[in-house]
Amino acid sequence: MTSEQSRTAERVAAGERRRPVAGIPAPPTAPVVPPASTGTPDGAMFAPGTGPAANPAAGTGDRHRGVRSFVPRRSRVTTAQREALERHWATRGLEIDGRTPVDLDRLFDTLPPGSPVVLEIGFGMGEATALMAAADPTTGVLAADVHTPGQGHLLKLAAERGLENVRVANGDALLLLEHMLPPASLAGIRVFFPDPWPKKRHHKRRIVQPPFVALCASRLAPGGVLHCATDWEPYAEHMLEVLEASPELENTVPGGGFAPRPDFRPETRFERQGLDKGHRVRDLLFRRPVA
Repeated sequence: MTSEQSRTAERVAAGERRRPVAGIPAPPTAPVVPPASTGTPDGAMFAPGTGPAANPAAGTGDRHRGVRSFVPRRSRVTTAQREALERHWATRGLEIDGRTPVDLDRLFDTLPPGSPVVLEIGFGMGEATALMAAADPTTGVLAADVHTPGQGHLLKLAAERGLENVRVANGDALLLLEHMLPPASLAGIRVFFPDPWPKKRHHKRRIVQPPFVALCASRLAPGGVLHCATDWEPYAEHMLEVLEASPELENTVPGGGFAPRPDFRPETRFERQGLDKGHRVRDLLFRRPVA
C-alpha cells in the first residue's frame, strides 16, 4: 500500500469522504442528489420557493458588519433531505435577504400570537434543536444556518416529530438580526459551538465580538437570554470577557463566571466530539435586565 493509500484508508476509517484511490473501496454513503442543472438559476439546487436559495442576500451588497464568521456549505443533500426541503420550505423556511422585515407572529402562525421566539445561530444537523423544540412546544425556534443538508435534516426531524414550532432560516444570521428582526423581539438567542477559529490571525472571524453582543442585546426582550456554549477553552475565555464587558447584559451566574450546563440544552454532536478529545465544555448565559 502506498503512503497515499494509507492516508486515504485512515480518512475512510474516520468516516471522511474523499476521491477513491485504487485499492481502497469507497465507504458506503446515503443516496445523494446533485444540485439541479436545469430549471433553476445558476448555482441553485432548488427552483425558487421549493428550497433554500444559493445566495438569498444577492443584490443587497455586503450589509453586515465585520468579516464573515462562517463559510457557506452548499454540499450535496440526501434524497430524504431534499424531499423534506421541497415539501416544507414554502411553509417553514425563511430566506435571509437582508431587507424584508420578519413578522414573527406570521412566521409562527401555528402558535398563539405573541408566543416567545428563540433564535438559534448555527444548528449543525439539527438533532439538539429538534429536542429543545419538542421539550418546549409553546416557544418558536427560528434556526439559522447555511448548511443545506442540515437544513433538510432539521425539517425532516420536525415533520416526523410533529414539531409545529420550528422554522429554518437560510443565510447570514447577522443580516437577520440587524436588518430583519425588530428590537426586543426575541426571548432568547443561542450560539452553540460556533467555529472557534483557533489561529490567532483568524480570531477576528469569531462571531462572539462586542458588536455582535450589542446587536443581540438590542434584539432581546427584557429578560431574554443570550446563551453561548463552546468546548474551546481560549474561545470560552474570550466569550466571557466580551460578555462581561457588555453594559446591556448581566451574567445569570451570581458572582460571575461560567454557568453549569442547563438541563434544557441537550448534548450536541460537536459537544460529544469535544468531550472525546478531552475538551471542557463551557456554557455562558447572559440576560437582558428587566427594567
